[in-house]
Amino acid sequence: MEHALRAEITLSAAPPDPAGLESLVGSVGEESLKRALGTRGTGHLSGIAVVGDQLHVTLESDGSRPHQALLALVRRLGEGLGRAQKVGVRSFRAPSYRVRFELEGDLKHPVTLPLPHTLHVEGRIATLEMRDLPEEALRDNWMDRAVTLLQEKVRRQSYEGKEQYWDLLTQSPRRELRYDQDPTEGMLARQWIRNGPTKGKWFLGPTAAHLLRTMERIARTEVLEPLGFTEVVQPHHDSFDILLKTGHLEGLPGEFYYVTEPRTRDPAAWETFTDLVKITRKVPEAELAKLVSPPSAVSCYAQCPTIYWWLSGRTIAQESLPLRVFDRSAVSNRYESGGRHGLERVDEFHRIEPVYVGTPDQLVELREKLLARYAHVFDSILELEWRTAWVTPFYMQQSGGVGVEDATARVKGTIDFEAYLPYRGTREASEWLEFQNLSIVGEKYTKAFTIRPQKGELWSGCSGIGLERWLTAFLAQHGLDPDGWPAKFREHVGPMPRDIRFL
Repeated sequence: MEHALRAEITLSAAPPDPAGLESLVGSVGEESLKRALGTRGTGHLSGIAVVGDQLHVTLESDGSRPHQALLALVRRLGEGLGRAQKVGVRSFRAPSYRVRFELEGDLKHPVTLPLPHTLHVEGRIATLEMRDLPEEALRDNWMDRAVTLLQEKVRRQSYEGKEQYWDLLTQSPRRELRYDQDPTEGMLARQWIRNGPTKGKWFLGPTAAHLLRTMERIARTEVLEPLGFTEVVQPHHDSFDILLKTGHLEGLPGEFYYVTEPRTRDPAAWETFTDLVKITRKVPEAELAKLVSPPSAVSCYAQCPTIYWWLSGRTIAQESLPLRVFDRSAVSNRYESGGRHGLERVDEFHRIEPVYVGTPDQLVELREKLLARYAHVFDSILELEWRTAWVTPFYMQQSGGVGVEDATARVKGTIDFEAYLPYRGTREASEWLEFQNLSIVGEKYTKAFTIRPQKGELWSGCSGIGLERWLTAFLAQHGLDPDGWPAKFREHVGPMPRDIRFL
């Protein structure tokens, strides 16, 4: 990579000896470049000029980042100028920062960045020039992240339109299924459920709620508790700081429900708002916007980010590994837009999130035990027709994240559980419902949240249990008549509540 950084350093006053300043910059600048770059390349000062109270410098390198050398130069310069010329460094910025590098794929169509820049590409050689970068951008490595983002966008172009890698692992025996209707429509007809007052949500009456809680109880008593998982109760709001560490905020911003807070509780501040509501019987949205703060959190999307926050900055004792906890209190919210369907694809749903942290060997062993417990539930209690598949997005294959053909390499990654839904069509041609997953993510989150072991390597994983999807898979195969349900499931269900009659 080739770098050229043109910087402007603003001093507290014009230096009394500009020539002496240029000499100081020359010696300090070259030393700063040498120390910052080390053995990663060479660099030099290609321009020095004093203009009033400003110092203009240009740093070039063919290896590492010259902005690191600039930070060292500014620090050393402040010390030297204070002693020699009685002036200090007030601030600095970069009118231009250019980097030339090789792309990791072919650029198929233009890409953009949300900051002032120009991008020129010849073949796979890209030249990116960022303009008007403030001091914060240089201290916080914006250029590095811009290059990483461009590489990511180019890689994404190479796998756009290609399906996620999917490889069948196991499949249950084919079952004789006597129900072929959409269970959501059946529950609506029986008035077990009703569309919620806002989109993508359902009100579950006594019968449907009883069945949902039965699924929750089965998951807890037949899967989690036998494997030593214990319950935690977490907040329902995930802060932006948490989501920045997990990567959710940059990867899934269009799927969140965002949380805002009132700017004040003072009734006088809300008087105009309440007066308009009383007169118009409508929500005055423009007035409301003045009274609430910008979002600072999201309503729970998944429970694992906040569980990682709970563990952040801590060292887990060896005797507590593998750590096994689950949350079932936070209701998950995910904006589905036009993708909603029935009870299985909604904006608000209930789930249990088991999270496990331990050594790589411990997590591989725990995964096998979880697979066995899930199989026990799906085969012997729910009596489902289901299968598992190893899933890997195409971009992970290309980046060498997970081996496709070498099964022994499948340590980190995700296993999906899918159930056949007869109402969607034949087993061969229809889309099966992903109703469960199980993941090991390696050090991704333990490093991001600085979660440490007493010794060795620390990995983590999770296995979201979507209760609405468990219920949909079960009812789609066995129907809504309890007489047709498996005997062991009926034992867990117990006495059913009486349906409410509506006239």
